[in-house]
Amino acid sequence: MKASRLIPIGLLYVMVATGCTPTVAVKAPSEPITVNLNVKIEHEIRVKVDRDLDTLFEDKEGIF
Repeated sequence: MKASRLIPIGLLYVMVATGCTPTVAVKAPSEPITVNLNVKIEHEIRVKVDRDLDTLFEDKEGIF
């Protein structure tokens, strides 16, 4: 190929490559971010085993 044909093809390639390059910009927001959460926490404490063990230890005092 002649050099005169390669130059326009090269320029075209450069133009297409630069035109298709994605640009990602990361910028901090000017206002603070506000997050509103409604959180419901439920907990359940099971003391049945402890009470059963207390009853067992009271009934059989010499077990240990």
